[in-house]
Amino acid sequence: MKKWSILLLLLIALPALAQKNNNAERYLKTPAPQEWAAMTEGNSAIDDELFQQTLPVDDEWWKKFGDPVLDSLIAVAVDQSFDVLMAIDRMNMAKYSLRIARSNFFPTISFGAGWTKEQSSGKVTQEAQGREEYYDAAASLSWEIDIFGRIRNQARAEKELFYASKEDYTSTMISMAAQVASAYINLRAAQQELIVIQKNCEEQKVTVNITEARYNAGLASKLDVAQAKSTYFSTKASIPSAELNIVQYMNSIAILLGVYPQQVRSLLSTVQAIPEYIEPVGVGIPVEMIRRRPDLRAAERNVRAQAAKVGAAKSDFAPKITVNGSVGYMAKDLKDFFGHRAFTYEIAPALSWTIFSGGDLINSLKSAKADLDQVINQYNSTVLTAIQETDNAMEGYKSYIKQVMELRETCYQYQEALTLSINLYKEGLSPFQNVVDAQKSLLTYQSQLVQAKGACLIQLITLYKALGGGWNN
Repeated sequence: MKKWSILLLLLIALPALAQKNNNAERYLKTPAPQEWAAMTEGNSAIDDELFQQTLPVDDEWWKKFGDPVLDSLIAVAVDQSFDVLMAIDRMNMAKYSLRIARSNFFPTISFGAGWTKEQSSGKVTQEAQGREEYYDAAASLSWEIDIFGRIRNQARAEKELFYASKEDYTSTMISMAAQVASAYINLRAAQQELIVIQKNCEEQKVTVNITEARYNAGLASKLDVAQAKSTYFSTKASIPSAELNIVQYMNSIAILLGVYPQQVRSLLSTVQAIPEYIEPVGVGIPVEMIRRRPDLRAAERNVRAQAAKVGAAKSDFAPKITVNGSVGYMAKDLKDFFGHRAFTYEIAPALSWTIFSGGDLINSLKSAKADLDQVINQYNSTVLTAIQETDNAMEGYKSYIKQVMELRETCYQYQEALTLSINLYKEGLSPFQNVVDAQKSLLTYQSQLVQAKGACLIQLITLYKALGGGWNN
């Protein structure tokens, strides 16, 4: 009874060493602006039309493009992308680590049985040489009583890491959808750019025929024919490069889907227009975005996990209390094995307390606190990066929409200029150089218009990704 009283006094005298888990929330105080920079500087009517301070869309933003091929590609990537499969594996690993940590709450029970036959030496002591033979079987138990929270903090850390792995999985899904959609838009833009080149080739071929007819009639010089042909063949020479871009984008999509290029080319070879989509985007405010982005939520979970590890390191300064015991039977003859007198048991509570370890516990605690500072700084850096990505995407989306509007008008005017210059050239009222200049400029700006349309949609995809939308885990 006296031993149990001493143990109770020790437990009462050491409550200060029982440290609870650090609250990670007090470390997550990186101030966020109240508005996006893209909506505060250079505000115009187009800003009000494009961006709204409402909560952004959560799920499947790509379906707003109305392209069933894109929808099917992302559906395949969800099932077959190796990046997604690896994220699932990491999540399962974290889940099993959590279960391992939680298993420490329970006692360890083992069973052992055996037969022993031994003979003592008669040359070591004065006693006569003897032999002994017996059977034994016993169940033993060892259980650490988690009074000071060491096991509890370790389990809490693994729990936070498991939830962080789930957020990483969601982040992978969002990134996968954005990558597939961006590669698909690049593919459609490359196909449309090839169509622009081929169409200009056809029109320039007609111009070559006109110059040859005028030269044969003595109405034009050989220089006009040479200029027309050089423009035509220069445009024609750019076709292989455009075709190569198409093949490369198809291969990129195949890799993202986790399939071979041959498996997707038949689906993607059918030319389609770039999806037309210019709609207001709900961007909310920076603080709301911080709560929505899975990578930020994962970073916050990592802070909480490391804070729990600091708590576990503090708990190592406290004593460890374990309960050991066994119950079983032991007898020399099997016929007496389960008899009343063969029954054995042992109960052995124990307390262990590291008084001195050469600074091991102190340095372990300092290391855990340094790791905590590191993940806090990483979280703050991730917040800044997320806000920067969102502002950049908003500015890019807005800029490309303006560029598309201007390029449409530019292409229209150069088409008019080309038509007029050809008509005037036929009547002998304008030099052929005006036709050449108009043809080259029209091809350049039509290609730029296609590229700007694709870049505009890619910036929109980047914006949805930056806002953390696209997948509901």
